[in-house]
Amino acid sequence: MIVFVKIFKKAARIAAVGGLTLGLTVGFGSTAHAAAAVSLDELLQQVKQGRVKDAAENQKRIEEFQRDRSRQQQLLQQMEAERTRQEQLSQELEATFETNDAEIIDLERALQERLGELKELFGVLQQAAGDARGNFETSVTQIQFPDRDEWLTEFAQKMGSTTRMPTLEEIERMWFELQREMTESARVARVTTNVVNASGEEEEREVVRVGLFNIVSNGKYLEYVPETGRVVELQRQPQSRFTSRAAELQEATEGVVGFGVDPTRGQLLALLVQTPGLMERIHQGQIVGYTIMVLGLIGILVALWRMLVLSGVSAQVSRQAKNLSQPGNNPLGRVIKVAVDNPGADIEALELRLGEAILKETPNFSSWLQFLKIISVVAPLLGLLGTVQGMIITFQAITLFGAGDPKLMAGGISTALVTTVQGLVVAIPMVFLHTMVQSRAKRLTQILNEEAAGMLSERAEKMA
Repeated sequence: MIVFVKIFKKAARIAAVGGLTLGLTVGFGSTAHAAAAVSLDELLQQVKQGRVKDAAENQKRIEEFQRDRSRQQQLLQQMEAERTRQEQLSQELEATFETNDAEIIDLERALQERLGELKELFGVLQQAAGDARGNFETSVTQIQFPDRDEWLTEFAQKMGSTTRMPTLEEIERMWFELQREMTESARVARVTTNVVNASGEEEEREVVRVGLFNIVSNGKYLEYVPETGRVVELQRQPQSRFTSRAAELQEATEGVVGFGVDPTRGQLLALLVQTPGLMERIHQGQIVGYTIMVLGLIGILVALWRMLVLSGVSAQVSRQAKNLSQPGNNPLGRVIKVAVDNPGADIEALELRLGEAILKETPNFSSWLQFLKIISVVAPLLGLLGTVQGMIITFQAITLFGAGDPKLMAGGISTALVTTVQGLVVAIPMVFLHTMVQSRAKRLTQILNEEAAGMLSERAEKMA
Protein backbone atom coordinates (compact mmCIF):
# COMPACT_ATOMS: atom_id res chain seq x y z
CA MET A 1 0.00 0.00 0.00
CA ILE A 2 2.81 2.31 0.85
CA VAL A 3 4.56 1.47 -2.40
CA PHE A 4 1.45 2.15 -4.35
CA VAL A 5 1.09 5.56 -2.67
CA LYS A 6 4.72 6.43 -3.45
CA ILE A 7 4.25 5.38 -7.07
CA PHE A 8 1.06 7.46 -7.30
CA LYS A 9 2.80 10.54 -5.83
CA LYS A 10 5.72 10.12 -8.17
CA ALA A 11 3.39 9.84 -11.19
CA ALA A 12 1.44 12.88 -10.03
CA ARG A 13 4.70 14.82 -9.65
CA ILE A 14 5.77 13.85 -13.14
CA ALA A 15 2.38 14.82 -14.57
CA ALA A 16 2.49 18.10 -12.72
CA VAL A 17 5.92 18.87 -14.03
CA GLY A 18 4.86 17.95 -17.57
CA GLY A 19 1.74 20.11 -17.36
CA LEU A 20 3.69 23.01 -15.93
CA THR A 21 6.26 22.66 -18.67
CA LEU A 22 3.57 22.59 -21.34
CA GLY A 23 1.87 25.63 -19.78
CA LEU A 24 5.10 27.55 -19.72
CA THR A 25 5.75 26.65 -23.34
CA VAL A 26 2.32 27.81 -24.43
CA GLY A 27 2.16 30.86 -22.18
CA PHE A 28 5.58 32.29 -22.67
CA GLY A 29 6.81 30.60 -25.86
CA SER A 30 10.12 29.70 -24.24
CA THR A 31 10.85 26.11 -25.27
CA ALA A 32 14.52 26.70 -24.84
CA HIS A 33 14.16 27.61 -21.13
CA ALA A 34 11.97 24.57 -20.49
CA ALA A 35 14.47 22.34 -22.17
CA ALA A 36 17.30 23.91 -20.18
CA ALA A 37 15.53 23.47 -16.80
CA VAL A 38 16.77 20.55 -14.83
CA SER A 39 14.56 20.75 -11.74
CA LEU A 40 11.30 22.33 -10.68
CA ASP A 41 13.07 25.00 -8.67
CA GLU A 42 15.09 26.13 -11.58
CA LEU A 43 12.04 26.12 -13.77
CA LEU A 44 10.13 28.18 -11.20
CA GLN A 45 13.00 30.60 -10.97
CA GLN A 46 13.03 31.03 -14.74
CA VAL A 47 9.30 31.72 -14.74
CA LYS A 48 9.74 34.39 -12.11
CA GLN A 49 12.54 36.03 -14.02
CA GLY A 50 10.45 36.04 -17.22
CA ARG A 51 7.53 37.66 -15.44
CA VAL A 52 9.79 40.36 -13.99
CA LYS A 53 11.37 41.00 -17.36
CA ASP A 54 8.01 41.27 -19.11
CA ALA A 55 6.73 43.61 -16.44
CA ALA A 56 9.76 45.85 -16.87
CA GLU A 57 9.35 45.93 -20.65
CA ASN A 58 5.64 46.72 -20.35
CA GLN A 59 6.43 49.52 -17.93
CA LYS A 60 9.03 50.88 -20.32
CA ARG A 61 6.50 50.85 -23.17
CA ILE A 62 3.95 52.67 -21.04
CA GLU A 63 6.49 55.37 -20.15
CA GLU A 64 7.50 55.81 -23.82
CA PHE A 65 3.85 56.03 -24.84
CA GLN A 66 3.24 58.71 -22.21
CA ARG A 67 6.29 60.69 -23.36
CA ASP A 68 5.15 60.44 -27.01
CA ARG A 69 1.71 61.57 -26.03
CA SER A 70 3.16 64.62 -24.29
CA ARG A 71 5.28 65.49 -27.31
CA GLN A 72 2.28 65.13 -29.62
CA GLN A 73 0.30 67.45 -27.41
CA GLN A 74 3.07 70.01 -27.59
CA LEU A 75 3.33 69.67 -31.38
CA LEU A 76 -0.41 70.05 -31.74
CA GLN A 77 -0.33 73.22 -29.71
CA GLN A 78 2.57 74.53 -31.81
CA MET A 79 0.75 73.74 -35.07
CA GLU A 80 -2.40 75.44 -33.88
CA ALA A 81 -0.40 78.50 -32.96
CA GLU A 82 1.36 78.45 -36.36
CA ARG A 83 -1.99 78.13 -38.11
CA THR A 84 -3.31 81.11 -36.25
CA ARG A 85 -0.21 83.11 -37.16
CA GLN A 86 -0.46 82.13 -40.84
CA GLU A 87 -4.14 83.08 -40.93
CA GLN A 88 -3.28 86.48 -39.52
CA LEU A 89 -0.45 86.84 -42.06
CA SER A 90 -2.79 85.82 -44.88
CA GLN A 91 -5.27 88.46 -43.88
CA GLU A 92 -2.53 91.06 -43.76
CA LEU A 93 -1.21 90.01 -47.21
CA GLU A 94 -4.71 90.10 -48.70
CA ALA A 95 -5.17 93.60 -47.38
CA THR A 96 -1.75 94.59 -48.78
CA PHE A 97 -2.59 92.97 -52.14
CA GLU A 98 -5.84 94.88 -52.40
CA THR A 99 -4.06 98.09 -51.55
CA ASN A 100 -1.27 97.44 -54.10
CA ASP A 101 -3.78 96.40 -56.74
CA ALA A 102 -5.63 99.65 -56.34
CA GLU A 103 -2.34 101.57 -56.50
CA ILE A 104 -1.29 99.65 -59.66
CA ILE A 105 -4.59 100.51 -61.35
CA ASP A 106 -4.11 104.15 -60.46
CA LEU A 107 -0.51 104.11 -61.67
CA GLU A 108 -1.45 102.39 -64.94
CA ARG A 109 -4.15 104.98 -65.51
CA ALA A 110 -1.66 107.72 -64.85
CA LEU A 111 0.88 106.02 -67.17
CA GLN A 112 -1.63 105.80 -70.00
CA GLU A 113 -2.51 109.45 -69.54
CA ARG A 114 1.13 110.49 -69.59
CA LEU A 115 1.99 108.33 -72.61
CA GLY A 116 -0.64 109.94 -74.76
CA GLU A 117 0.42 109.78 -78.43
CA LEU A 118 3.52 107.77 -77.54
CA LYS A 119 1.26 104.76 -77.11
CA GLU A 120 0.45 104.82 -80.83
CA LEU A 121 4.15 105.19 -81.60
CA PHE A 122 4.98 102.12 -79.53
CA GLY A 123 2.29 100.17 -81.36
CA VAL A 124 3.79 101.17 -84.71
CA LEU A 125 7.26 100.24 -83.48
CA GLN A 126 6.02 96.87 -82.28
CA GLN A 127 4.44 96.10 -85.66
CA ALA A 128 7.51 97.32 -87.54
CA ALA A 129 9.78 95.21 -85.34
CA GLY A 130 7.64 92.12 -85.94
CA ASP A 131 7.58 92.67 -89.72
CA ALA A 132 11.29 93.36 -89.83
CA ARG A 133 12.05 90.24 -87.84
CA GLY A 134 9.99 88.13 -90.28
CA ASN A 135 11.79 89.66 -93.26
CA PHE A 136 15.22 89.36 -91.69
CA GLU A 137 14.73 85.68 -90.84
CA THR A 138 14.42 84.79 -94.54
CA SER A 139 16.96 87.31 -95.81
CA VAL A 140 20.40 86.22 -97.01
CA THR A 141 21.91 89.03 -94.94
CA GLN A 142 21.17 86.92 -91.87
CA ILE A 143 24.44 85.07 -92.42
CA GLN A 144 26.27 88.38 -91.96
CA PHE A 145 24.19 89.83 -89.10
CA PRO A 146 22.88 86.88 -87.07
CA ASP A 147 22.54 88.79 -83.75
CA ARG A 148 19.78 91.16 -84.85
CA ASP A 149 17.02 88.53 -84.73
CA GLU A 150 17.27 88.06 -80.96
CA TRP A 151 17.39 91.81 -80.39
CA LEU A 152 14.32 92.45 -82.56
CA THR A 153 12.39 89.76 -80.65
CA GLU A 154 13.24 91.39 -77.33
CA PHE A 155 12.46 94.85 -78.71
CA ALA A 156 9.03 93.77 -79.98
CA GLN A 157 8.23 92.23 -76.59
CA LYS A 158 9.24 95.45 -74.86
CA MET A 159 7.03 97.49 -77.19
CA GLY A 160 4.06 95.32 -76.25
CA SER A 161 4.80 95.38 -72.55
CA THR A 162 3.14 97.80 -70.12
CA THR A 163 5.89 97.59 -67.53
CA ARG A 164 8.98 98.27 -69.64
CA MET A 165 9.75 101.33 -71.72
CA PRO A 166 12.16 101.48 -74.67
CA THR A 167 15.08 103.79 -74.57
CA LEU A 168 15.95 106.32 -77.25
CA GLU A 169 19.00 104.26 -78.21
CA GLU A 170 16.83 101.19 -78.82
CA ILE A 171 14.42 103.14 -81.02
CA GLU A 172 17.33 104.54 -83.02
CA ARG A 173 18.77 101.05 -83.45
CA MET A 174 15.43 99.93 -84.89
CA TRP A 175 15.70 102.55 -87.64
CA PHE A 176 19.37 101.65 -88.09
CA GLU A 177 18.55 97.97 -88.71
CA LEU A 178 15.94 98.90 -91.31
CA GLN A 179 18.31 101.31 -93.04
CA ARG A 180 21.14 98.78 -93.01
CA GLU A 181 18.92 96.16 -94.67
CA MET A 182 18.07 98.62 -97.45
CA THR A 183 21.72 99.54 -97.89
CA GLU A 184 22.85 95.90 -98.05
CA SER A 185 20.26 95.18 -100.76
CA ALA A 186 22.42 97.16 -103.21
CA ARG A 187 25.79 95.87 -102.06
CA VAL A 188 28.00 92.93 -103.04
CA ALA A 189 29.73 91.59 -99.94
CA ARG A 190 32.16 88.80 -99.15
CA VAL A 191 31.41 86.77 -96.02
CA THR A 192 33.14 83.75 -94.48
CA THR A 193 30.60 81.23 -93.19
CA ASN A 194 29.91 77.50 -92.93
CA VAL A 195 28.49 75.94 -96.09
CA VAL A 196 26.90 72.49 -96.45
CA ASN A 197 28.12 71.06 -99.77
CA ALA A 198 26.29 68.69 -102.10
CA SER A 199 27.65 65.63 -100.26
CA GLY A 200 26.26 66.84 -96.92
CA GLU A 201 29.60 67.87 -95.41
CA GLU A 202 29.92 71.23 -93.69
CA GLU A 203 32.93 73.36 -94.49
CA GLU A 204 33.99 76.95 -94.02
CA ARG A 205 34.05 78.99 -97.23
CA GLU A 206 34.17 82.53 -98.48
CA VAL A 207 30.83 83.30 -100.10
CA VAL A 208 29.76 86.27 -102.17
CA ARG A 209 26.40 87.82 -101.32
CA VAL A 210 24.74 89.74 -104.13
CA GLY A 211 22.34 92.13 -102.39
CA LEU A 212 19.33 90.32 -100.98
CA PHE A 213 19.05 88.01 -103.97
CA ASN A 214 21.72 85.35 -104.35
CA ILE A 215 24.73 83.71 -102.68
CA VAL A 216 27.53 82.09 -104.68
CA SER A 217 30.73 80.26 -103.81
CA ASN A 218 33.26 78.31 -105.88
CA GLY A 219 31.26 78.98 -109.04
CA LYS A 220 28.06 77.46 -107.59
CA TYR A 221 24.80 78.93 -106.38
CA LEU A 222 23.88 78.58 -102.70
CA GLU A 223 20.69 79.06 -100.73
CA TYR A 224 19.98 80.18 -97.18
CA VAL A 225 17.67 77.88 -95.18
CA PRO A 226 15.88 79.97 -92.50
CA GLU A 227 14.66 76.90 -90.58
CA THR A 228 18.20 75.70 -89.84
CA GLY A 229 20.09 78.96 -90.30
CA ARG A 230 22.57 77.25 -92.67
CA VAL A 231 23.87 78.00 -96.13
CA VAL A 232 23.39 74.99 -98.40
CA GLU A 233 24.81 74.29 -101.84
CA LEU A 234 22.14 73.56 -104.45
CA GLN A 235 22.00 69.90 -105.42
CA ARG A 236 21.37 70.89 -109.02
CA GLN A 237 23.01 73.92 -110.50
CA PRO A 238 21.68 76.09 -113.34
CA GLN A 239 23.22 76.12 -116.78
CA SER A 240 26.92 76.70 -117.25
CA ARG A 241 26.39 80.21 -118.55
CA PHE A 242 25.14 81.18 -115.10
CA THR A 243 27.68 79.25 -113.04
CA SER A 244 30.57 80.61 -115.10
CA ARG A 245 29.47 84.16 -114.32
CA ALA A 246 29.23 83.26 -110.66
CA ALA A 247 32.86 82.15 -110.73
CA GLU A 248 33.86 85.38 -112.49
CA LEU A 249 32.04 87.41 -109.84
CA GLN A 250 33.86 85.67 -106.99
CA GLU A 251 37.25 86.16 -108.67
CA ALA A 252 36.63 89.82 -109.57
CA THR A 253 38.05 92.56 -107.36
CA GLU A 254 36.81 95.61 -109.22
CA GLY A 255 34.91 96.70 -112.29
CA VAL A 256 31.62 95.45 -113.67
CA VAL A 257 30.88 91.72 -113.95
CA GLY A 258 27.83 90.17 -115.60
CA PHE A 259 25.81 88.03 -113.21
CA GLY A 260 22.44 86.27 -113.26
CA VAL A 261 20.40 87.79 -110.40
CA ASP A 262 17.17 86.23 -109.14
CA PRO A 263 14.94 89.15 -108.01
CA THR A 264 12.40 86.71 -106.53
CA ARG A 265 14.91 85.52 -103.92
CA GLY A 266 15.15 81.95 -105.14
CA GLN A 267 11.86 81.19 -106.89
CA LEU A 268 13.11 81.71 -110.43
CA LEU A 269 16.35 79.93 -109.59
CA ALA A 270 14.41 76.93 -108.27
CA LEU A 271 12.39 76.78 -111.48
CA LEU A 272 15.54 77.16 -113.57
CA VAL A 273 17.23 74.35 -111.68
CA GLN A 274 14.24 72.06 -112.08
CA THR A 275 14.19 72.60 -115.86
CA PRO A 276 15.57 69.43 -117.49
CA GLY A 277 18.66 69.66 -119.61
CA LEU A 278 19.19 68.41 -123.14
CA MET A 279 20.26 64.90 -122.14
CA GLU A 280 17.44 64.65 -119.62
CA ARG A 281 14.95 65.58 -122.33
CA ILE A 282 16.40 62.91 -124.59
CA HIS A 283 16.15 60.30 -121.84
CA GLN A 284 12.53 61.25 -121.19
CA GLY A 285 11.62 60.04 -124.67
CA GLN A 286 12.73 56.53 -123.71
CA ILE A 287 12.67 53.89 -126.47
CA VAL A 288 10.71 55.94 -129.00
CA GLY A 289 12.92 58.93 -128.41
CA TYR A 290 16.09 56.88 -128.77
CA THR A 291 14.77 55.47 -132.07
CA ILE A 292 14.05 58.94 -133.40
CA MET A 293 17.49 60.20 -132.44
CA VAL A 294 19.21 57.20 -134.04
CA LEU A 295 17.25 57.74 -137.26
CA GLY A 296 18.16 61.41 -137.19
CA LEU A 297 21.84 60.62 -136.73
CA ILE A 298 21.78 58.09 -139.56
CA GLY A 299 19.98 60.59 -141.80
CA ILE A 300 22.53 63.31 -141.10
CA LEU A 301 25.42 60.96 -141.85
CA VAL A 302 23.79 59.80 -145.10
CA ALA A 303 23.05 63.36 -146.14
CA LEU A 304 26.63 64.49 -145.44
CA TRP A 305 27.98 61.48 -147.32
CA ARG A 306 25.80 62.19 -150.36
CA MET A 307 26.75 65.87 -150.27
CA LEU A 308 30.42 64.95 -150.32
CA VAL A 309 29.90 62.43 -153.14
CA LEU A 310 27.86 64.86 -155.24
CA SER A 311 30.36 67.63 -154.57
CA GLY A 312 33.15 65.44 -155.90
CA VAL A 313 31.07 64.48 -158.95
CA SER A 314 30.18 68.11 -159.52
CA ALA A 315 33.87 69.06 -159.44
CA GLN A 316 34.67 66.32 -162.01
CA VAL A 317 31.81 67.42 -164.23
CA SER A 318 32.96 71.03 -164.06
CA ARG A 319 36.49 70.09 -165.09
CA GLN A 320 35.15 67.88 -167.88
CA ALA A 321 32.95 70.70 -169.19
CA LYS A 322 36.09 72.75 -169.81
CA ASN A 323 37.68 69.95 -171.86
CA LEU A 324 35.04 68.26 -174.03
CA SER A 325 37.52 66.84 -176.52
CA GLN A 326 38.99 64.34 -174.02
CA PRO A 327 36.23 62.47 -172.19
CA GLY A 328 37.22 61.08 -168.80
CA ASN A 329 35.79 58.61 -166.32
CA ASN A 330 32.99 60.81 -164.97
CA PRO A 331 29.28 61.19 -165.76
CA LEU A 332 29.78 63.94 -168.31
CA GLY A 333 32.81 62.18 -169.83
CA ARG A 334 30.79 58.99 -170.31
CA VAL A 335 28.01 60.95 -172.04
CA ILE A 336 30.55 62.68 -174.29
CA LYS A 337 32.14 59.32 -175.06
CA VAL A 338 28.78 58.12 -176.44
CA ALA A 339 28.84 60.95 -178.97
CA VAL A 340 32.49 60.33 -179.78
CA ASP A 341 31.91 56.60 -180.31
CA ASN A 342 29.07 57.27 -182.73
CA PRO A 343 30.36 59.87 -185.19
CA GLY A 344 28.20 58.73 -188.09
CA ALA A 345 24.93 58.38 -186.25
CA ASP A 346 22.07 60.63 -187.25
CA ILE A 347 20.57 63.21 -184.92
CA GLU A 348 17.65 61.12 -183.71
CA ALA A 349 19.73 58.04 -182.99
CA LEU A 350 22.36 60.12 -181.24
CA GLU A 351 19.70 61.83 -179.16
CA LEU A 352 18.34 58.49 -178.04
CA ARG A 353 21.81 57.20 -177.21
CA LEU A 354 22.65 60.36 -175.24
CA GLY A 355 19.30 60.13 -173.39
CA GLU A 356 20.05 56.53 -172.54
CA ALA A 357 23.48 57.49 -171.18
CA ILE A 358 21.99 60.29 -169.09
CA LEU A 359 19.35 57.95 -167.66
CA LYS A 360 22.12 55.55 -166.62
CA GLU A 361 23.91 58.34 -164.74
CA THR A 362 20.84 59.88 -163.11
CA PRO A 363 20.16 57.08 -160.52
CA ASN A 364 23.65 57.57 -159.13
CA PHE A 365 22.80 61.22 -158.47
CA SER A 366 19.51 60.54 -156.65
CA SER A 367 20.77 57.57 -154.63
CA TRP A 368 19.60 57.57 -150.94
CA LEU A 369 17.36 60.56 -151.54
CA GLN A 370 14.29 58.46 -150.88
CA PHE A 371 15.77 57.27 -147.59
CA LEU A 372 16.20 60.86 -146.41
CA LYS A 373 12.62 61.61 -147.40
CA ILE A 374 11.37 58.59 -145.47
CA ILE A 375 13.19 59.74 -142.33
CA SER A 376 11.68 63.22 -142.61
CA VAL A 377 8.21 61.64 -142.75
CA VAL A 378 8.65 58.82 -140.21
CA ALA A 379 10.34 60.91 -137.47
CA PRO A 380 7.27 63.07 -136.62
CA LEU A 381 5.05 59.99 -136.80
CA LEU A 382 7.25 58.24 -134.25
CA GLY A 383 7.12 61.36 -132.12
CA LEU A 384 3.34 61.29 -132.25
CA LEU A 385 3.42 57.62 -131.27
CA GLY A 386 5.51 58.41 -128.18
CA THR A 387 3.20 61.28 -127.28
CA VAL A 388 0.16 59.04 -127.46
CA GLN A 389 1.86 56.49 -125.23
CA GLY A 390 2.77 59.19 -122.73
CA MET A 391 -0.76 60.56 -122.70
CA ILE A 392 -2.12 57.08 -122.03
CA ILE A 393 0.19 56.77 -119.01
CA THR A 394 -0.84 60.23 -117.82
CA PHE A 395 -4.54 59.46 -118.02
CA GLN A 396 -3.96 56.21 -116.16
CA ALA A 397 -2.31 58.17 -113.36
CA ILE A 398 -5.24 60.59 -113.31
CA THR A 399 -7.61 57.63 -113.06
CA LEU A 400 -5.71 56.27 -110.05
CA PHE A 401 -4.88 59.49 -108.18
CA GLY A 402 -7.43 61.96 -109.52
CA ALA A 403 -6.95 65.31 -111.19
CA GLY A 404 -6.57 67.32 -108.01
CA ASP A 405 -2.89 68.04 -108.56
CA PRO A 406 -2.29 70.11 -111.75
CA LYS A 407 1.45 69.46 -111.47
CA LEU A 408 0.87 65.74 -111.98
CA MET A 409 -1.00 66.35 -115.22
CA ALA A 410 1.37 69.05 -116.44
CA GLY A 411 4.44 66.93 -115.73
CA GLY A 412 3.01 63.88 -117.50
CA ILE A 413 1.89 65.85 -120.53
CA SER A 414 5.24 67.63 -120.70
CA THR A 415 7.06 64.30 -120.71
CA ALA A 416 4.71 62.91 -123.34
CA LEU A 417 5.32 65.82 -125.69
CA VAL A 418 9.06 65.28 -125.60
CA THR A 419 8.91 62.63 -128.34
CA THR A 420 6.92 64.98 -130.57
CA VAL A 421 9.63 67.59 -130.14
CA GLN A 422 12.30 65.02 -130.91
CA GLY A 423 10.45 63.94 -134.06
CA LEU A 424 10.17 67.53 -135.28
CA VAL A 425 13.80 68.25 -134.39
CA VAL A 426 14.83 65.35 -136.61
CA ALA A 427 12.29 65.89 -139.40
CA ILE A 428 12.93 69.60 -140.01
CA PRO A 429 16.68 69.25 -140.69
CA MET A 430 15.99 66.14 -142.77
CA VAL A 431 13.70 68.18 -145.03
CA PHE A 432 16.43 70.77 -145.57
CA LEU A 433 19.13 68.14 -146.12
CA HIS A 434 16.92 66.22 -148.55
CA THR A 435 16.23 69.39 -150.47
CA MET A 436 19.90 70.31 -150.63
CA VAL A 437 20.98 66.86 -151.83
CA GLN A 438 18.12 66.72 -154.32
CA SER A 439 19.02 70.14 -155.66
CA ARG A 440 22.62 69.09 -156.13
CA ALA A 441 21.51 65.93 -157.98
CA LYS A 442 19.11 67.88 -160.21
CA ARG A 443 21.86 70.35 -160.98
CA LEU A 444 24.15 67.56 -162.18
CA THR A 445 21.34 66.07 -164.29
CA GLN A 446 20.67 69.50 -165.78
CA ILE A 447 24.36 69.89 -166.69
CA LEU A 448 24.36 66.55 -168.50
CA ASN A 449 21.19 67.49 -170.40
CA GLU A 450 22.64 70.86 -171.34
CA GLU A 451 25.90 69.35 -172.59
CA ALA A 452 23.98 66.65 -174.54
CA ALA A 453 21.79 69.30 -176.14
CA GLY A 454 24.91 71.25 -177.04
CA MET A 455 26.53 68.25 -178.67
CA LEU A 456 23.31 67.53 -180.64
CA SER A 457 23.24 71.09 -181.85
CA GLU A 458 26.86 70.93 -183.02
CA ARG A 459 26.20 67.61 -184.79
CA ALA A 460 23.12 69.05 -186.48
CA GLU A 461 25.10 72.09 -187.68
CA LYS A 462 27.82 69.86 -189.12
CA MET A 463 25.32 67.65 -190.91
CA ALA A 464 23.54 70.68 -192.32
